[in-house]
Parts: sequence; structure tokens; C-alpha cells
Amino acid sequence: MQKTKSRICITKFKKNNIPEIENLLRVKKEKMVAMLAPSFAAEFDYPQIIHQLKQLGFDKVVELTFGAKMVNREYHRILEDNSKLPDGKKKLWISSVCPGIVYFIREKYPQFEKNIIPIDSPVIAMSKICKRVYPLHRVVFIAPCNQKKIEAESSSFVDYTIDYQQLKIIFSKYNLKGSKKEIKFDKFYNDYTKIYPLAGGLSKTAHLKGIIKPGEEKKFDGILEVEKFLKNPDKKVIFLDVTFCKGGCIGGPCLTSKNIAKNKERIMDYMKKAAEESIPKTKIGLIKKARGLNFKW
Repeated sequence: MQKTKSRICITKFKKNNIPEIENLLRVKKEKMVAMLAPSFAAEFDYPQIIHQLKQLGFDKVVELTFGAKMVNREYHRILEDNSKLPDGKKKLWISSVCPGIVYFIREKYPQFEKNIIPIDSPVIAMSKICKRVYPLHRVVFIAPCNQKKIEAESSSFVDYTIDYQQLKIIFSKYNLKGSKKEIKFDKFYNDYTKIYPLAGGLSKTAHLKGIIKPGEEKKFDGILEVEKFLKNPDKKVIFLDVTFCKGGCIGGPCLTSKNIAKNKERIMDYMKKAAEESIPKTKIGLIKKARGLNFKW
């Protein structure tokens, strides 16, 4: 188990990926897909970010919303089965979408490891989908935090990882400004999961109404609140929707702004803007793109 450093944005892990990514994109012109974490809108302007990534050389640009959709389906199934058990027999399940939470529990509270939902995070789920849909592309994950970078680097489905600050360095190097002209992600349009980077975003999108009773769920953003619960768990609670960072992923250490309210406002503005876009009917809800993929640990 690799230890995490939670308070800073680490720009170098196993190796510095930037030169190799630049060489593949700018010199060798290889096909590559950029996977953007859903918190990107708190750091970058939309749709300029898509233009910039395309100008840099990425052939495809996706966000993780479809991967989050697949994760939600698995959570719904597990939590629904758990809800059918008699009171007293129901199991406490802890969300695993935030790798920082998973690493923290494994290190400090291993007695709760059996309670972690054994389902991929949206990052890994979406990378599996990308490898299927774009088998000739290398997958580059653009991350808001070091925990997600560690997670992605440990996966055979992600070829390279960089964070938001590293991406800004590359954009600046090549003077890539982007454009405000309409351009869409290469995606499958399950966009209600754009709210995922906000605290409680999982619970709001997993359709848990009628499955989780009042008092059976707790939402915590910030590791101190999570640890407080683990030290003295409420036995009535059967689901924890938790994130390591305060505010959720919009509080990630690789975001420039540390103003959670401002970052949330940017996410909500992006959601409104994206909701106004016309979506081809042929692109709506293409679950079949992920059919047969295994998102379980």
C-alpha cells in the first residue's frame, strides 16, 4: 500500500510524464484520448479547454461522466440488495469513488476495509470504456489531486497521468488559448453526473430514493469528519458517501482556487451551459458501449 501525501499537489510520481506526452502528441502524432476529471470546470474555462486539448494534439477528449454513470448503476444494485436485508443485518457500505478515502481506510482503519464498496472509481471505469471504444488510443488522465494520480498510475487501463497545474504549464508553453466556439466532448451524454465533483454528488445521482431510509446515510466531505465517524460509527448508518477533500473534488489540492464556494459556482455554471447544448438523439444513454465490462474489484 503506497502512502499518500494529502495536503500538496505532487507534480511528479513514478516519472515526469510531460516530455513523453508532448513527444507523442506533437512529434509522433499518436492517437491519444484525454480524460478530464469532472472538477475541471472549477479550474478551466469551457468549452475553451476542449479546443486547447485538441490544439495540443489529443484526438479525443472525454469527461468522466459516463464512467460515473456506470459506477452509479453498480452502487444502486449493491445498496438495493443491502436494503432488502432485515434491520440489524444490513451492512455498512463506504463509497470508494475517492481513492484518498480508500487509501486512508486501508492504512489507518483496516477493520473497515471490508466495508469499502468493491467497485471501480469513475476514473478507472471510464478508462476501461475508453480502451474498449478507442482501442488504438493511449489514455491520459488529467487529475485534480495526487490520490487520483496514484490510483490512475496503478491501473493498466491508464497510460499517463498529469494534473491540472501540469496541463496549464503545457498550454502556456505552446500558447494555447482555445476558443469560445461550440465544441463538444467525445462522449456518451450521461451528463447528470457532472455534479459528481461536489460533496454528496454520488448520492444525488445514484437514484437511492426508496432504497436508503432517513438516517441510514451520512455524507462527509473532509477526512477529519470521516475519521470522526469511523472512531464512533452510528450503527443505524448503512451508507457513507464520503470524499477526502473538503467540498469534494472541487477542494482538490491541484486546483488553483481554494475557495470552495467559488469553485462550486463554476461547476454549476458549467452544468447550465452544458444543459443548453443540443444532444443528438443517437448519442443519448449509450449503455451498450460499456456492456459486459467488469467494474468490480
